[in-house]
Amino acid sequence: MWVRPSLVQVCLSPVDFRKNMDTLALLVSHELGANPLSGTLFVFFNRGLDKVKILQYDRHGFWLCYKRLERGRFVLPKLALLSYLDLQLILEGIDLSVRRLAPVTAKRAA
Repeated sequence: MWVRPSLVQVCLSPVDFRKNMDTLALLVSHELGANPLSGTLFVFFNRGLDKVKILQYDRHGFWLCYKRLERGRFVLPKLALLSYLDLQLILEGIDLSVRRLAPVTAKRAA
């Protein structure tokens, strides 16, 4: 079962999509300097930004999720560290660089 992570790390450089789980795990440890066994989601995009691979380790082994868009492209985030919600927005095609509305806080209760 997919484990909801506390952290998502994106590889901002394009990755050759012929790489399998083991090669992506080596890429995480050598290029990103992270522990692939940490439970963090590691996100990889191809050069054309129409494919994404997500690697995660749970206590039993690695998960590899792959998505290919039929039309359009993913918008690569500016930051390498994201929240799980930000990843969901990227996978839905939402550009995170678009200015978000400022949060509204109540000044007093009625």
